[in-house]
Amino acid sequence: MKTILKTDITVKDICEGFVYNELEGKGLFGLSGKLIIQPPYQRNFIYAEAGKEAAVIESILKEYPIGLIYFNKVGKDKFEVLDGQQRITSIGRFIAGKFAIQDENGMPQNFSGLAREKRAKIENTKLTIYECEGEETDIMNWFETINIVGIPLNDQEKSNAVYYGPFVTLAKEEFSNNQNSNIQKWNAYIKGSANRQDFLHAALDWVSRGNIREYMSKHRKDENIKELKTYFNSVIDWVSNVFTDVENEMRGLEWGRLYETYHKKSYDPKKISAEVHKLYADSYIKNRKGIFEYILGGSTDTKLLEVRVFDDATKKATYATQTALAEKKHISNCPLCAVGRDANKDRIWKLDEMDADHVAAWSKGGKTSAKNCQMLCKTHNRAKGNR
Repeated sequence: MKTILKTDITVKDICEGFVYNELEGKGLFGLSGKLIIQPPYQRNFIYAEAGKEAAVIESILKEYPIGLIYFNKVGKDKFEVLDGQQRITSIGRFIAGKFAIQDENGMPQNFSGLAREKRAKIENTKLTIYECEGEETDIMNWFETINIVGIPLNDQEKSNAVYYGPFVTLAKEEFSNNQNSNIQKWNAYIKGSANRQDFLHAALDWVSRGNIREYMSKHRKDENIKELKTYFNSVIDWVSNVFTDVENEMRGLEWGRLYETYHKKSYDPKKISAEVHKLYADSYIKNRKGIFEYILGGSTDTKLLEVRVFDDATKKATYATQTALAEKKHISNCPLCAVGRDANKDRIWKLDEMDADHVAAWSKGGKTSAKNCQMLCKTHNRAKGNR
C-alpha cells in the first residue's frame, strides 16, 4: 500500500460541498464532491451520541492536534475516508450549523455565531492527511487492524468493513438506521444502539447460529437480505407472542438460541404471563434474567434462577443440630448417607464437607428458611438436584 502525506488541505477545503444526511445519520461528501466521507464499509456517525463532536471543534480552537486522517484513493481526484470520518463529519456538521459548542462563558455558540477570527481559525486549520493507494485486500486488512484515535471499532463494525458490498449496505439500511420505526420494539429484546450496529449484530448472530463472518462472507454479494429479515422477524414475533409482558430483564438475552431450542413447542401466553408475574414476586429469586429460559424449559432448571441460598448462620445451626443427633444415634450426620449401606452410613462429615439443601425443593414450594434446611454431604447434595 502506497501512502502520500498531505499537509496543505484545510478544514475549509474539506467542508466544500459537505453533505450530511439526517435520515441515515452520516456525513456523505466533502472536498468539492471529490471525497466520500462515509463509504459503505464505514460505521455510522457516533460522535454525537458519545458526546465527542464538540471536543473536536474545541481541540481545533485550542490548536490541539486532532490526529492523522487517512484517505483511500479510488480514482483520479476521487477519495474515500479510511480513518477520520467521525472527526470530519463532526467538523462538517458544526460548520453546517448542526450543533453548538460552549464558549468561555458557558454559552452555546453555533459556527455562524462565533467571532470572525474564530471562524477563520477553524476554516484555516490544516489537517494532516495520508492518501493511501493499494489493492482492496490491503486497504481492508489495514482498516480492520488499525484504530488510530477515538472510539475503537467493535467486532460488527470490523466485519462490515471486511465484507462490505451490497449485502452489508442493505443490511445497514435496515438494522443500522435510527429512523426505522421498528427500533423501539427491537430495543425491548436487544441491548445496544443502531449506530453501533448492535441490532445488525443480533440479526446476523441469530440467522447464522453464531457464525457471523462465515455468513457475511457467503452472502457478501447478495442483492437482497430477505433471509436475514425473515429470520430476525420470526425470532422477534415469537418472543413477543410467547411473553406478552415486556420486562427490562428481557433485553439482551440470547433470543436466537432460545428460539432455536424452544420455538417448536406450544405455550399458553396467559399461563406464561401468570408464571412470570409469580416468579417476579418471589423474593428468593436472585437472577430474574433466568426466568424466561426457566419457563420455556418447563420450569425445572432452578440453576437459571440462582435461588437464594441459606446464610452461614442457618447452615452452622442446622449442622450442629444434625451432628449432635447423629452422634447420639451413631449414624452419619448426612441423612442420605445414614440410610445407605456403604462405608459412610455412620460417617460424621465436617461442615466444609457438606452443603445446605432445601428439604422441600424451592420449585415445589419449599422456602429458604431454617425449618426447610438440611445439610447433606456434597456428593448427595449434587445428586439430589431438584427432586
